[in-house]
Amino acid sequence: MNIPYHLFIALRYLKSKKRHKGISFNTLISIGGVSLGVMALLVVLSVMSGFHEDLQNKILGVNAHIIILDYRGPISEYNDIIKKLEGEEEISSFAPFVLGQVMVSSSNKAHGVFLKGIKPDMESRTTDIFKHIVEGDPDALFYKNGIPGIIIGKELSRSLGVFPGDKINIVSPFGEIGPLGMLPRIKPFRISAVFEVGMFEYDTNLVFTDMKPAQEFLGIGENITGIEIRVKDIYKASIIRDRLEKKLKFPYHAKDWMQMNKNLFSALKLEKFAMFIILVLIILVASFNIISTLIMNVLEKSREIAILKAMGATNKGIMAIFMLQGLLIGIVGTIIGVGCGYLLNYVLNTYQIIKLPPDVYYLSHLPVKMKISDFIAVSLSAVIISFLATIYPARQAAKLDPVEPLRYE
Repeated sequence: MNIPYHLFIALRYLKSKKRHKGISFNTLISIGGVSLGVMALLVVLSVMSGFHEDLQNKILGVNAHIIILDYRGPISEYNDIIKKLEGEEEISSFAPFVLGQVMVSSSNKAHGVFLKGIKPDMESRTTDIFKHIVEGDPDALFYKNGIPGIIIGKELSRSLGVFPGDKINIVSPFGEIGPLGMLPRIKPFRISAVFEVGMFEYDTNLVFTDMKPAQEFLGIGENITGIEIRVKDIYKASIIRDRLEKKLKFPYHAKDWMQMNKNLFSALKLEKFAMFIILVLIILVASFNIISTLIMNVLEKSREIAILKAMGATNKGIMAIFMLQGLLIGIVGTIIGVGCGYLLNYVLNTYQIIKLPPDVYYLSHLPVKMKISDFIAVSLSAVIISFLATIYPARQAAKLDPVEPLRYE
């Protein structure tokens, strides 16, 4: 197999003579710089992707993919809406719900929460909230001794100091007007279960009960707040939403999960892009090492370059030698960086080494999600930057006058 002389010489130039060991050491530094930049970039992007996916899964585990609401307020004739939803093939399930802002009190402690009334059998097919139950019996939402059951979050349970079987009071500021003014509405509930989603916001500020007691307490009769919808493809939620709005018409409107969490996911996407740009600077710094290494190599090999030109090598051939040399440094560094990045991501994801405070980051540990698209983008960026770094030294080598180095030979 015949190897092109450009590649053969480029490979030889990666190794220097014994009296010029510094050149070889600089080559190793250049490879290490590229490797470090690639590894750091892959780890950060994988962590950002993991954070995005973990947060998305937690949000979609509690919330439906699409909700239908009425501009006028509570929905009374929702059976007609349900009949129209049954004809949609891309909808896998749906469930009516009631939602209101109330206060939970126990002993001398109180906390503001959202009370959500559900139909358990329909809710279990629409959201994953019942999969996050960690204590108690989620099926015990029925009345017991005249007191309905309720499901609360683990953080709320700790805050109030209550557990499954205990009683709490739900207080609404919107009550009846009496002789002394507005009297708050108070109703006792029995804790039937405790859930833990892993997001402090949900584990603290959301409680579930059966729809009937929620409707009675909120004073909306047989009406509901809206209808939750679960779709087969979450990334088609916006398309299905638009179609449903046209089908149901005013005064009904729909919101998909991307709309309801637009600010959060937009911020995460922007942060990931910003981190990509910032960490690419590490690879740019490594490219300067490649430039300096090639320039020193050009100075060291000036006589060899002159001999090659005297033997008929063209300027393009000389450029190709040094461009291949720099490109090889970039490729080797990229391969090492990709390998180390994958290994470090695997360790972080498997052993969950880095723990996080859930009340700050919504997560208990650092999540990692490796995407092939991130690996391809980083690898291509590193190789392209390394290749661009070779242009100036290669052009300087091509411009070398063969007469000067050989004059005193």
